[in-house]
Amino acid sequence: MIPTVVWGTGNIGRASLRAVDAHPALELAGVLVHDPAKVGRDAAALAGVDGEFGVAATDDVEAVLAAGPRAVVYAASGDIRPAEALADIVRAIRAGAVVVTPALYALYDQRNAPEELREPVLAAIAEGGGSLFVSGVDPGWGNDILPLLISGLGTTVDAVRCQEIFDYSTYDQPDSVRYLVGMGQPMDYQPPMLAPSVPTMVWGGQVRLIARGLGVDLDEIRETLDRRPLEETVTTRAMGEFEAGTQGAVRFEVQGIVDGEPRIVIEHVTRIHASCAPDWPKPPSGDGAHRVIIEGRPRIEVSVEATDEGENRSAGGNATAVGRLVGAIDWLVDAKPGLYDALDVPLRPATGKLGRSAR
Repeated sequence: MIPTVVWGTGNIGRASLRAVDAHPALELAGVLVHDPAKVGRDAAALAGVDGEFGVAATDDVEAVLAAGPRAVVYAASGDIRPAEALADIVRAIRAGAVVVTPALYALYDQRNAPEELREPVLAAIAEGGGSLFVSGVDPGWGNDILPLLISGLGTTVDAVRCQEIFDYSTYDQPDSVRYLVGMGQPMDYQPPMLAPSVPTMVWGGQVRLIARGLGVDLDEIRETLDRRPLEETVTTRAMGEFEAGTQGAVRFEVQGIVDGEPRIVIEHVTRIHASCAPDWPKPPSGDGAHRVIIEGRPRIEVSVEATDEGENRSAGGNATAVGRLVGAIDWLVDAKPGLYDALDVPLRPATGKLGRSAR
């Protein structure tokens, strides 16, 4: 059994606790929290399941890492605290742990990550013998291994399009939705996630991974952006009211240009209410989906809809990201220490999990 720590117990952390508990090769060895109110609580309560895991949460990072866990699922956010997240991750790697995380966008495509991110990680690997794999859902498997897998079914491929189409009112991240993405803000507000070059910073690595997997060279990466206001004030179940005239929908593309044409496209269509931008693409059903479209012969379209925590599509997406990361831990433990990306780490079947009841 591989002693594994879950660091952070928010949206990703809850799913990570459940995934580690269910994995036949992993043993939950520690839970790290920031909120003093969570200290001392059993991990099962923080995971939102009945019973007990027999592991109490703590905020003593030094003690947990000193115990020598073989793996760490770093589930704390890196969106608004990237420097702190990097420092935490480097600390765990230096302690000899395999670390998996969705927290650092620039390291999804680790080969092209800025040196100020790569160098501390590589130094920690050399010093402590740990490893790092950064992935998620979008960015993540929805626009790296899934489109590459599906492309292999084609006779010819003209273009690859990856879409995330979601109702963001289902997200349990109000600060990210209202301020990073700008939902409910005046139309002259500049959402940080939509500022020029930021989408490329977040999703450009995925475009490069697809290009590498397909064996093509990119001319450049371009961005497009469209925003729509709400025509009427709407009230959402999870995040309250959004006023008419404020931002209600966003559509952007990060395009990989090959021979002058956008051949690899990552597209986001995000709404706070289904009534906004009704002419834009919609999910096949429910509140959201991830879709891959291979234009070519034959034309192939695959949509993935996941639910968790009471049929919630956002929680389902989080759970798939966690499944990818936690499922990679035993492979990484057997591999040599290093900095890995999605093309290095195989997506593996759920060996040993069939019929295994979740708590």
